Amino acid sequence: MRPIVNLIIYEDDLSRIVACLNTLNRKARSRAVLLIDKSGQLIASAGETDGLDTTSLGSLAAGHVAAAGALAQILGEEEFIFVFHEGQRSHLHFSVIGGRLILMIVGDQGSPAGLVRLQVKKISRDIGEIFDELTRRPDTVSGEGRFLSESGFGDLTDEDFERLFQRR
Repeated sequence: MRPIVNLIIYEDDLSRIVACLNTLNRKARSRAVLLIDKSGQLIASAGETDGLDTTSLGSLAAGHVAAAGALAQILGEEEFIFVFHEGQRSHLHFSVIGGRLILMIVGDQGSPAGLVRLQVKKISRDIGEIFDELTRRPDTVSGEGRFLSESGFGDLTDEDFERLFQRR
């Protein structure tokens, strides 16, 4: 299975992902939903994200999930797939999908933890299936039906790019 960093997400794929996030946001009555890869990169979001620093949230969520994973291993668990934090006004729900994605839900008193957890279970399956499809899809960009990671594109150096774009 290809890591997320080697995936190509086309517009149709992103539309399907965002539709899942919008559904989750509505049904869980949350303020915002973020889908982040384990390196902290934001993949997609839904809801009220304009006032949120999604870059920082993504990085911190990845660190938090990594720390929770280390705690889980100390306790003999493979990973904690569900982590919930409750504040006076805001709540955060973290869920790991397929061992490679982080679903972060930002809620408040209007988004009860039980409802969020129920909706996350449903949507996580859908998002997992989309990413399973993406990892099985051959790369059409290389033109040879190979996976992008096998195309040699990542082996290009700065000198290769200089030669490619130099004026003649």
